[in-house]
Amino acid sequence: MNNIVLCGFMGCGKTTVGRNLARKAGRKFIDMDLYIEEKAGMKISEIFEKFGESRFRDMEHEACLELADTEGLVIASGGGAFTFQRNIDAFRGKDKIVLLDVPLDIIKQRLKNDTTRPLLQRPDKEEAMRELYEKRLPVYLSAADITVSGKSTPLKTAYAILNAIDSEKSK
Repeated sequence: MNNIVLCGFMGCGKTTVGRNLARKAGRKFIDMDLYIEEKAGMKISEIFEKFGESRFRDMEHEACLELADTEGLVIASGGGAFTFQRNIDAFRGKDKIVLLDVPLDIIKQRLKNDTTRPLLQRPDKEEAMRELYEKRLPVYLSAADITVSGKSTPLKTAYAILNAIDSEKSK
């Protein structure tokens, strides 16, 4: 296993858990969205606005390929990254894909005041979340090597991931 890649719906805690996990595992942490922003020299919302979602998804795929070729990372993927098979394929087999599974009602609570996610900037924000969540969850489940509940604190969730990886190794 080269990297630990966290996937899951926006607001599930990939970045916060990922930072804790990297610290506990002695790995470097990379937030894929920030990685893309640094390479592009602009915020994701600006990329969406100037170039559209399609161009952003191409940039996201490029980031997946680059990061999958690196070793010793904990990677927090973007919420939509694993809805594309090409991104799953970039990591599958050499990296451990971990789904942070958080119920929709908790995600709604976490994102109720969020104004940074382009796909939620709609008047019917809760309905948009529900539709996206129901569409994406089965894809995340099929992509993941391991599924861990993300309802606990970020530190406890990080330990749960390490324990799940260790127990899988001993099988």
